[in-house]
Amino acid sequence: MEAKVDLYNSSYGNYALSAYSEIRFETYGEDYGQTSWVTTAESNEIPKLLQLSSSSTVLEIGCGSGGYAVHLAKHIGCQVLGLDINADGVRNAKALAEKDKLGVRVKFEQCDVSQRLPLEDNAFDAIYSNDVLCHVPRRGQILSDLRRVLKPGGRLLFSDALIVGGLLSNEEIATRSSIGMYFFSPPGENERLIKQSGLNLIEARDTTDSAALLSKRWHDAREKRKAALVATEGEANFAGVQRFLECVHTLTAEKRLLRFLYIAVN
Repeated sequence: MEAKVDLYNSSYGNYALSAYSEIRFETYGEDYGQTSWVTTAESNEIPKLLQLSSSSTVLEIGCGSGGYAVHLAKHIGCQVLGLDINADGVRNAKALAEKDKLGVRVKFEQCDVSQRLPLEDNAFDAIYSNDVLCHVPRRGQILSDLRRVLKPGGRLLFSDALIVGGLLSNEEIATRSSIGMYFFSPPGENERLIKQSGLNLIEARDTTDSAALLSKRWHDAREKRKAALVATEGEANFAGVQRFLECVHTLTAEKRLLRFLYIAVN
């Protein structure tokens, strides 16, 4: 499904513009090029949850503009492969790795992860995916494929911000889906699919409050820089992104859409 509102191309294509960098820092407190609902506290906890070390081989599904993968390679010293379908995101990610002279340690490839991954079996110690699997059809299939490329004893971490917790109108679903393809899940479906894939669930953590907080911050940070963003995105697209963020905030604040973080082991 083609996005009616462009969030990702404008975010990744304009990564280096000061307005976008300021918005990321104001929203998250750190700038990893984020377009997700991952707080800085959650970002900082991911290496511990995945039990990463300098000898770890790590796969990121949906690396976006690459900032967090570069951060892990730089500060943990692990090997990271980031995959994303967005060409602007991958282009920016490669530039970040080159800038920090981390090309040997972190690599990025454009890839449609809804298809079988072009990766060897048992290749990675850890896999993570921040608010990405909700875009991908056949979630059971990709979870099985992730298990295939994960080493025995390796860990998978992913988050899903589209778990239905209450009544949603057709207009709310349309606005929440306006930036691209999405799949909404009933409570318990991710747990069922994790078990079906052969992975063992360690923890399912409710992080809905993070999405409510970040969507409000993101909206307000963009509103402060409206003139600069309209000049880049256009008036209609700016308004569309703002409506999207307002919708995310309302639905998560009212717990009608939930976000959960899942940690599983192979």
